[in-house]
Amino acid sequence: MNKLTKIGASALCGSLAVISTANAGELTVTGGVAMTWTSLSGQVTGNPLGMASNLTFAGSGELDNGWNVALSIAQGDAGAYSNTNIVIGVAGVGDIRVDQGVSGTGIQRMDDLTPSVWEEADGAGLSAGIAKVTGVSAAANIEFTPSSDYVPAGLTLVAAWSPDADSGSAVGDKAASGDNGGALQSGWDFTATATDELHGVSGLTLYGGISRVDQRQTAGTIVGDSEEQVYGVKYALGGFTAGYQRNDDDTGVSGAGSSYENTMYSVTFSVNDNLSVGYNHVESDKTGGNTAEASSYQIAYTMGGATISIADVDVTNQSYASSGRNLEATIVKLGLAF
Repeated sequence: MNKLTKIGASALCGSLAVISTANAGELTVTGGVAMTWTSLSGQVTGNPLGMASNLTFAGSGELDNGWNVALSIAQGDAGAYSNTNIVIGVAGVGDIRVDQGVSGTGIQRMDDLTPSVWEEADGAGLSAGIAKVTGVSAAANIEFTPSSDYVPAGLTLVAAWSPDADSGSAVGDKAASGDNGGALQSGWDFTATATDELHGVSGLTLYGGISRVDQRQTAGTIVGDSEEQVYGVKYALGGFTAGYQRNDDDTGVSGAGSSYENTMYSVTFSVNDNLSVGYNHVESDKTGGNTAEASSYQIAYTMGGATISIADVDVTNQSYASSGRNLEATIVKLGLAF
């Protein structure tokens, strides 16, 4: 982590300066790079070398009225913009997060929470083309996490709302994003996570979420609103962690592809502080279509700021295709954090 300089929170969020002056905060930058080698079984691989990089700028400060404010700006490969979010912490009330809608917020942060040593089954380099829950995360949204003064210990509640769930966000603070013509309109997500501090079962985590987004309904195409549900469980015992999750997605679209039912499960084992192995599986049943599946055996070894990860991935009916889309790949990754 490199500390760039100390700045005032008003410099992070100029619009908040009218509320209160700010004490000096700190801006830091973190990042990492990854180099990969991908081998596709029975296919023309082409150049198997890949590279990824990321940078995240983070700043925080405290206003004179006791509010905390934090800023995060993330960039991906080739300096491409990824996401910006601002979190305002109000003592005795909770955290308010304003997000530009390019990263997982709301119910999307639970699209697959089954444990893994590297990535979810279809996220380690070979995609299964599976439709997963998105909620209001695709557009600018506001999240609220109530203070622990209002919820029992071990329970985390998060509510998210977007005025237009598929129209991105404005590029400036005095502009509107416009309407991209998509069907989604305003919507909300609600998620809950319960740990052993709440229910008393050591190692057990329960979680779930629901989402509802209004849609412009058109005869013969969109006949209802978008509704999504997630529920899952994780249990850790010694070096083992196992998880099971179910996602249900009713898209409100008529005909084939009107709904998806996703099932995920996995198990991981920490051999020691540096070495972990695991198995992940995901399958998705599409209404009027086929079942897309992905399975992945993974291993990860960490040495300080370097991590070597290997995944062997098997995909069946990629993107719900009926034939010819059964793929296999082995991916090796060297990740370096700084």
